[in-house]
Amino acid sequence: MDQEHYRKLESMYASAPINAFYAPVMVVSKERAEISCEVSPKHHHSAGAMHGSVYFKMLDDAAFFAVNSLVDDVFVLTTNFNIYLTRPVVSGKIMAIGKVLNQSKQLFIAESILFDEQNREVGRGSGSFMRSKIKLSPDVGYQ
Repeated sequence: MDQEHYRKLESMYASAPINAFYAPVMVVSKERAEISCEVSPKHHHSAGAMHGSVYFKMLDDAAFFAVNSLVDDVFVLTTNFNIYLTRPVVSGKIMAIGKVLNQSKQLFIAESILFDEQNREVGRGSGSFMRSKIKLSPDVGYQ
């Protein structure tokens, strides 16, 4: 894979409508993706800490794009993802780092770890991913 593919994946991620709410920043490299996001009160549940959906999004996205770094023709799909929430987050920058653990012809396995701005682990996840039939093209923001 080459740098052009990684930059196009970053562009695709940035163009996803859901990311207007979270405002994450992603960097992709071979078998790896790093995503950072600033936590604010809009990300909180009613008890004043970051909602579990934010953990899931960051962890799944990092693992997903680590896998898609290896696939340059189609969008991959998450088929299963498990998460562990290990520490609450109220504010500050969080960063998810995803990496590919294993791959076969049909299935990829990846994990990701979420850190707070003190570099403490606040969550982790792992999942399986597969190739879809959705072409990587400008139609999905891959440009």
